[in-house]
Amino acid sequence: MPELPEVETVVRTLRPFVVGRIISEARFFTPLILASKPEPQVNGMRIETVARCGKNILFQLDQGILLVHLGMTGKLLANAPAGKHTRAVFTLDQGVVLYDDIRMFGRIEFGCEVPPHIAALGPDPLEISVDDFLQRTRNRHTRIKPLLLNQNFLRGLGNIYVDETLFRAGIHPQAFADGLKPERLRRLHRVIVEVLEASITAGGSSISDYVDSAGRQGSFQNQHLVYGKKDEPCPTCSSPIERIVVAQRGTHLCPRCQKK
Repeated sequence: MPELPEVETVVRTLRPFVVGRIISEARFFTPLILASKPEPQVNGMRIETVARCGKNILFQLDQGILLVHLGMTGKLLANAPAGKHTRAVFTLDQGVVLYDDIRMFGRIEFGCEVPPHIAALGPDPLEISVDDFLQRTRNRHTRIKPLLLNQNFLRGLGNIYVDETLFRAGIHPQAFADGLKPERLRRLHRVIVEVLEASITAGGSSISDYVDSAGRQGSFQNQHLVYGKKDEPCPTCSSPIERIVVAQRGTHLCPRCQKK
């Protein structure tokens, strides 16, 4: 599933094509991708801004908000030809945006305001201060990995970047959040920002289907240190990278470098 850096890259590459444009016609080819009923009626609406909220893309229209969640395999492609996996087409007064989705786990939703389930999300990892991060972590007697994956705690982190940041911060994914000393949490906060910003600069991680709105793959997967590297040597101590299950998610770590 595209995580914060991938969604941010899609937003940044899509923004020049859509801001200020009028949606001449919106066509939806399957109800499976529609979270709101009836079918969104957005013809004639102007796209004022496009932004990211966690893993969600929000198009602020002059008469409402169009929300897109890419799910596992969703893509928003600017000025691309339609294909067999095209599920929606937004024809603009200048150009076209396609929504492609092989597995159709993504969702498109329209409403007058930000949906409650989006408004309830936690703060953005790139915006939360270190003091607020420590405050939100205090007295949370839960494992640190599922806490970071909880979108109501922080919005936008997923399996890839939680594994990468915990390794670089030297924290075991099964460590209890309220057992981590402030200096370790400060380091974790710093590393989260560093990893996310580095991935955005690299255009995200293209492991399976992800591409930006121009159809280009990201390259941050070449900088992964533990994710997807089971049995490979740890880049720090050469111990084999392990894969365990934490909160029902496959989790990569170095058992020697990452401490509880």
